[in-house]
Amino acid sequence: MTPHSASAPAPSGAPRPPGPLRRLTARGPHEAHRVASPLELFFDLCFVVAVAQAGTQLVHAVAEGHAGAGILDYAMAFYAIWWAWMNFTWFASAYDNDDVLYRIVTLVQIAGVLVLAAGISRAFAHHDFLLVWLGYVIMRLAMVWQWLRAARWADGAERTTALRYAGGVLLCQVGWAGLVLLPEPARPWVFLVMALVELCVPLYAERVRQTSWHPHHIAERYGLFTIIVLGETIAAATVAVKSAAAEHSAPTELLPIAAGGLLIVFSAWWIYFVVPIHGHLRTSKRAFVWGYGHYPVFASAAAIGAGLEVAVEQAAGKAHISTLSASAAVTLPTALYLLTVWALHSRHFKVGVAQQLVLPATALLVICCTLLGDWAVLAAGLVSAASVATGVVMTARGAAREHRADAADPAG
Repeated sequence: MTPHSASAPAPSGAPRPPGPLRRLTARGPHEAHRVASPLELFFDLCFVVAVAQAGTQLVHAVAEGHAGAGILDYAMAFYAIWWAWMNFTWFASAYDNDDVLYRIVTLVQIAGVLVLAAGISRAFAHHDFLLVWLGYVIMRLAMVWQWLRAARWADGAERTTALRYAGGVLLCQVGWAGLVLLPEPARPWVFLVMALVELCVPLYAERVRQTSWHPHHIAERYGLFTIIVLGETIAAATVAVKSAAAEHSAPTELLPIAAGGLLIVFSAWWIYFVVPIHGHLRTSKRAFVWGYGHYPVFASAAAIGAGLEVAVEQAAGKAHISTLSASAAVTLPTALYLLTVWALHSRHFKVGVAQQLVLPATALLVICCTLLGDWAVLAAGLVSAASVATGVVMTARGAAREHRADAADPAG
């Protein structure tokens, strides 16, 4: 998007204008050295609190034998977390001017995240969404303010886009009040309808003019959040192992779960970051599909940690579920993670049928590992690690073939 000439951002690499308050104008989509700011990193870190709360409640639900209800509640809570994070991330990629007012409004959004996190346990236990809704009110009203501020300094189609975002977010927030005001049986339907409406707001607003998000910055922001979610997975699993080991003098049954969990998380990191994705995000259509598609990526990555906690509790005799159910709590989100990461960007860098089949086949094998009882998590970890090794070998062989072909035909 090309902003109005009077409010055009400084050239790439140029220093930002001094002063506590600046115009909130669009940044250049090809700006050099565009990286995540300390405020964005702090924003992500505070979101981990909400992710951890959702994961903890999922553990309790699955461990008590209420997997179906727990997964539904988790999907709803994680959607609220993910959508609020994504709204801010894309806005910041286009309009972050890092002045005093922008920082204060962003800190208000962080306060809303913490309120939402405080209400997740009641949403799971009693379907009481009051605190979750209140946290969302705080976050979304701050987001409306940001869009109105952007509209103030824009004109023409850019102003219309900003106003559409502000109006759409505000109307959606009114619709979310149904989670508080309507009877409990109607609330899942309210959530479904409002989730779909929320997804339509960017599509409606961007029809007038596309916002100037930065491909490299967006790819980095998503990658950083993936790292944070995987870090939360490791932290949750570590706490579970520590707690179980403290209550058992010979916690040898926990070692396969711990080793398998580490292999799964390490493999998940490797598979996500094996190739840079920003070059693929050349159009808004590609970027929107990629960005929206990260909901199952983030949700499954966090659910792996919850599944590892369930597996540990089951091995320690604290969870009233079967070994098969505890194993599935790890293998199913792992398989979902592998499939969604492959569908979103890994497949765009695979050459030939063999390379394309590695991750889907790995996901299928991980699901099959569910049947291996106490060794299911370790087996899933070994399969995931083998998938990484296979991908590395196949990529190296492909590069060697290309090198030999270039050497044999220097004119080509």
